[in-house]
Amino acid sequence: MPSSLTRRTFFQGAAFAAAATQVMGANDRIRLGLVGLGGRGMAHLRNYMSIPDAQIAGLCDVNQAARERFQAELSKGNKPKANEFNDMRKLFENKEIDAVSMATPNHWHALGTLWALEAGKDVYVEKPASHNIYEGKRMIEAARKYKKMVQVGSQSRTTPHKIKAIKMLHDGIIGDVYMARALCFKRRKSIGKTPPKATPPGIDWDLFLGPAPMRQFTDNRYKYNWHWFWDTGNGDIGNQGVHEMDIARWGMGDIEWPETVESNGGKLVYDDDQETPNTQFANFRCKGGKFITFEVRGLPSGPEAGLPVNGQNTVGNVFLGSEGWMWLDSDIVQVYKGEKSEKVLDEKESGGAGAKEHMQNFLAACRSRNHKELTAEIEIGALSAAWCHMANISYRVGRGLQWDAASGTFKGAPDANKMLTRDYRKPYVV
Repeated sequence: MPSSLTRRTFFQGAAFAAAATQVMGANDRIRLGLVGLGGRGMAHLRNYMSIPDAQIAGLCDVNQAARERFQAELSKGNKPKANEFNDMRKLFENKEIDAVSMATPNHWHALGTLWALEAGKDVYVEKPASHNIYEGKRMIEAARKYKKMVQVGSQSRTTPHKIKAIKMLHDGIIGDVYMARALCFKRRKSIGKTPPKATPPGIDWDLFLGPAPMRQFTDNRYKYNWHWFWDTGNGDIGNQGVHEMDIARWGMGDIEWPETVESNGGKLVYDDDQETPNTQFANFRCKGGKFITFEVRGLPSGPEAGLPVNGQNTVGNVFLGSEGWMWLDSDIVQVYKGEKSEKVLDEKESGGAGAKEHMQNFLAACRSRNHKELTAEIEIGALSAAWCHMANISYRVGRGLQWDAASGTFKGAPDANKMLTRDYRKPYVV
């Protein structure tokens, strides 16, 4: 958990006003409303269906067909039909919903969470916690003000072999850790070009865009490819990459803020609709002369230094220490030591990827009413997302930036500071 420094400076002003909270009984099922019924939403549904003390009581999506698919999945699992909602605000008003699990596009994470908290719901929100840095601040403030649980979907924090690996790092298995390299070598093919067209029947396009500017409907701006537009996504550094950024910060002792950030790259090779880079490098200098670096490769790429390959992908973290180095990914942890880089540890994960356990951790905290029991509480998730946002801001302004943690702004960079938030489309204003 980040130290009190964060709360005294960047997150100062967070309210601690009490709100009466009903503690659920140990035998009560927690009634969940799912918001955002795409591919990740289906993973939420199936995980919660396998948890005995969870009940899917509400389904919300701007697409009628998506709601129908999820109802069919509930029926196939012999689960009762859930109430359906087109507008998340209606779901939040429903007294039969105790908590919300959100798998919307990134640009809805903050506003959806804030509305849910104001309505008295606990929230599980997918990564990245926010679409910009300002939103993360507001989410923390609201979680504290309403005394609600907010878990971010950074399930690595609940994954057994990753917990073990980070403990070994902190215990000194490779000596003094001076650098973390977060790698997202994940193959992304061209999305092509899709022209504007009439919004398909059954989709509420205004609600889909929400806080984002009004644009004409295109196939690429909908479904998965919204990740690659600045209006709605944050590129792969904020998609797959935020997991590795979170692990890098964690392994380095949950560093709060860097002193400087410099990021460059581009959208290379392809001529398509994508706005975000498919090749990106970011370098963060941290207090004490330590570094976190990040690299996104969406084009065909081999691994480096004999690192494992998963198909065309190499996704994970390299930690460099005074006595050796560690590789950590979703499947394995390897440790190499000494001048000859001899392998001294090679362990595979056991017990699954941790997503279900991460949701169980959320539900347990909903019962205990203790946000410190959450493994990826909003303050952790907002900080890790902020590092991704800082890299994107440096990339977009085209130069390195200095960060002032006391004010929560970049030094002498009004163009970069403007990107700490966004111009919200009324009435969808954070």
